[in-house]
Amino acid sequence: MNKKQLFEQIKLKKSFLCVGLDPVLENIPQHLMSHEDPIFEFNRQIIEATKDLCVAYKPNTAFYESRGIKGWESLLKTWAHIPKDIFTIADAKRGDIGNTSAMYADAFFNEEKSGMSFDSITVAPYMGKDSVSPFLSYPDKWVILLAATSNEGHNDFQLLETPDGKLYEQVIKVSSTWADSDRLMYVVGATRGAEFANIRRLAPDSFFLVPGVGAQGGSLADVCEFGLNDHCGLLINSSRGIIYAGKGEDFAEKARAEALKLQKEMQEILEKAELV
Repeated sequence: MNKKQLFEQIKLKKSFLCVGLDPVLENIPQHLMSHEDPIFEFNRQIIEATKDLCVAYKPNTAFYESRGIKGWESLLKTWAHIPKDIFTIADAKRGDIGNTSAMYADAFFNEEKSGMSFDSITVAPYMGKDSVSPFLSYPDKWVILLAATSNEGHNDFQLLETPDGKLYEQVIKVSSTWADSDRLMYVVGATRGAEFANIRRLAPDSFFLVPGVGAQGGSLADVCEFGLNDHCGLLINSSRGIIYAGKGEDFAEKARAEALKLQKEMQEILEKAELV
């Protein structure tokens, strides 16, 4: 899915919502435990309940890898169940020397080898260009580079001053020479607030994947005020706030209700910006 196609989905659904599929076995409704694969059944029902309200799904691979072979099987089935007109993000935060990154790229992009072909993958930039290039060698895939995150420890490194600005600014400036905005997105935490204006200045045409709205305290209004561009340019992720909205047999309906609230808010923002 290229940038134009992604924007078409945003306009069609009047939404730039990304649903994070991060299930913990102990937290899913007990009635699902009778299924052969409770994690997949949980994801399946969440997808069925929200697929008309979101434009992306983002499984965080740690929630699957931690369960060994069973977890990988759940991830494979989840990826296969997501409709092909919805953008898929493997939230794996990979990044290593070139030949290792090439194997990671195969794992998430090469369906013939691994059984999965996500549209994109999150990548850590610390090791530089040669650790990112293998993911960009797939011409129809995206790299979503960690830039300015929302976690408590982000200021340990990301805000360090360099001769050319803060370290996260350097990440954006340098990486923008590796690929254009049709191939490269950035992770920018919702809790960065007004700093979005500076980040948008550095990457005017790029999409940002934005975690931290809701459970982590980020404001959708603030993010959009400073981060919206002429093709929206935002994918707002919500995980716990949607998937754990209900704990009973109606959990999928509760998840839909929470997703619908966000979609309606996003529709108002898009209409006000005259993007739909």
